[in-house]
Amino acid sequence: MRGRDVLTITDFTRQELEALFEEADMMLSALKEGRRLRVLEGYVLATAFFEPSTRTKLSFQAAMLRLGGSYIDLPPEEVSSRAKGENLADTIRMLDSYADAIVIRHRVEGAARFAAEIAEHPVINGGDGTRDHPTQAMIDLYTVRKALGKIDGLTYGVLGDLKYGRAARSFILGLSLFKPGKVYLISPPQLACRRDVLEFLEERGVEYEEASSLASVVGELDVLYVTRIQRERFPDPAEYEKVRGSYRVSLEALKGAREHLVVLHPLPRVDELAFDVDATKHAWYFTQAAFGVPVRMALLKMILKG
Repeated sequence: MRGRDVLTITDFTRQELEALFEEADMMLSALKEGRRLRVLEGYVLATAFFEPSTRTKLSFQAAMLRLGGSYIDLPPEEVSSRAKGENLADTIRMLDSYADAIVIRHRVEGAARFAAEIAEHPVINGGDGTRDHPTQAMIDLYTVRKALGKIDGLTYGVLGDLKYGRAARSFILGLSLFKPGKVYLISPPQLACRRDVLEFLEERGVEYEEASSLASVVGELDVLYVTRIQRERFPDPAEYEKVRGSYRVSLEALKGAREHLVVLHPLPRVDELAFDVDATKHAWYFTQAAFGVPVRMALLKMILKG
């Protein structure tokens, strides 16, 4: 994986992801033991975020620091040369000359791939438009593995914005690299999974079923992946208004759930996941967010040093 771009989760094989997870286990152990790592001493990571971010940006920066490296951060548009009209290609060329790898988040689909075509150093997609968020999927799959000991054979429910949500899309595609028992795709009809994703599941032989309500399937689930309805992704505000508040996961909604049910959420949440779930053993989403550091530490080590 040394020198490799990270653009979409389907660029990776199951074996590569399992190797990443084993590396992440070692990183997690080092963090828990308080060991100082110098694996990437002398290396520089550039974080170029053209959209808001908390967990992705900070966990990449923390991961680089935890490995003994450093980072440079592209400032907001109003205080950078983008305010003067600098184009994306020139910005990427500049960062490529300053850093050993670039993490980019952009509102336009395909921006990360475009950056990878320009840059000589590895480019990591930190989220592009409504399409891909590969490192989030890596974290999500790793969390399932840590929570339940496996990824194969489980019944999954992916709830929410399956049309515009890049985290949900990447998680579903990531599951197809393993052998899930069944995947329920739960959403309002307006936010149903795109046809290209369904075709990919069919090609991989993944059993799936589309559903419109959580209540009808909650008792079958081992993992429930919740996503918010992302207002910023809707091309038409009127379309958003039709579906806002379509679902809410609460203790009441989880009645009848299996005792070991794991609830995941890529965060941030708005009102789709009630606070009363936080204190239950189902809540794994804050641990999921914390796993962002060891998983991204493992990824950075593997693509920069092998």
